[in-house]
Amino acid sequence: MTILKKIIPSPLIKIYHYWLALIANFFYRSPSDKLIVIGVTGTSGKSTVAYLISKILENAGYRVGCASTIQFKIDKKEWINKTKMTMIGRFALQSLIKQMVKANCQYAVIETTSQGIEQFRHLGINYDIVVFTNLYPEHIEAHGNFENYKNAKLKLFKKLKTETPKLIANQKVKKTIIANLDDEHSTDFIDQWAEEKFVFTLSSEKSSSEARVIRADDPQATGQGVGFKINGHPFGVKLFGRHNIYNLLAAITVGLTQGISLESMARNLAAISGIPGRVEFIDEGQPFKVIVDYAFEPQAVTALYEIVKMIEHHRVIHVLGSAGGGRDKSRRPKLGNLAGVNADVVIITNEDPYDENPQDIIDQVAVGALEAGKKLDKNLFKILDRREAIKKALKVAKADDLVLITGKGSEQAIVVEHNKKIAWDDRKVVREQLSALKPKAR
Repeated sequence: MTILKKIIPSPLIKIYHYWLALIANFFYRSPSDKLIVIGVTGTSGKSTVAYLISKILENAGYRVGCASTIQFKIDKKEWINKTKMTMIGRFALQSLIKQMVKANCQYAVIETTSQGIEQFRHLGINYDIVVFTNLYPEHIEAHGNFENYKNAKLKLFKKLKTETPKLIANQKVKKTIIANLDDEHSTDFIDQWAEEKFVFTLSSEKSSSEARVIRADDPQATGQGVGFKINGHPFGVKLFGRHNIYNLLAAITVGLTQGISLESMARNLAAISGIPGRVEFIDEGQPFKVIVDYAFEPQAVTALYEIVKMIEHHRVIHVLGSAGGGRDKSRRPKLGNLAGVNADVVIITNEDPYDENPQDIIDQVAVGALEAGKKLDKNLFKILDRREAIKKALKVAKADDLVLITGKGSEQAIVVEHNKKIAWDDRKVVREQLSALKPKAR
């Protein structure tokens, strides 16, 4: 397929994707017409919001299906997404929704990406609620420019107007938009047609004439988690960082549209202890902290370092890389610079090179760390083998240090040339290496 993409004109490839989506929907007999479909899009936070929505609905007694970067879910059956694709292929996605229907799921939560939209993976899915998390430059090389990237996201919202109305349990399902009012691009999304509109905000001043406002009062982010109030109801959740307040607000707003009370959501969200691969602490009894996180672009890494500042630690040892395969090359030195400025020791390694030379990617990330003042082979190391890089970080870590491993989170593979997937899980490798470093009993 990769070779065909190089020789077949782009318009023909688009036509192929379009018809494949229509055929897949026809083949599986439009399964999305039989349940309430919630689409989540934005630059960051999509997976977390999808996860939180699923938990809120499930804890309210509903049967829920979910497809996200983190996992697939059909009611009580959950499994890690090993595909390295957020939006799986059209036939696979329609098949998954069909299985949700067979399992009597009432909801399907679909993480919906800009590239998935451009490839018509959303076509044939009858969305009812669409959620906008935020928007900033990402995937620019794939889309050509930021405006194209934004317009790809907007296609999901514009699609609501053309969707077939649904009756679920003899109740009309209202086409609904939910958007982050604090994002500078929110107006573009709020202005699209919908039967109901909701916005969420951390600001005490912002309002909307078009949408109902869900406001978080007294927002706080500490080393113990986040807290806020909505209409006087307190929320305390063991997720880290101000950005997770936005993620929680997005999910809570979905819950409110479905008649779930703030009290029950506050109680159930308090029981969540973490999200796979998102600021996930790995504790095998070692005298230092280890965090595995999915952050792979500058804004997300910046937000992660805000969390790191709240966590008591001595030194920070950061293992990172950057992806190849058409991902934004301009972010590579920025990532290196962020690590160089904020970490005491920087270890740059392989991530997902695809068809690029992984050493070239490492060298480009290292440029930013060197500019930040790091010295090669003193507090900056370039280690091609990701396992060896993680091993190095754990070996140099001392009591009360914090080892940060970013870029992959709970992903289950490293993708190399010819789209070959090598089985991988940062969390598993960390546990293996920590076990190997333990003193052997005599």
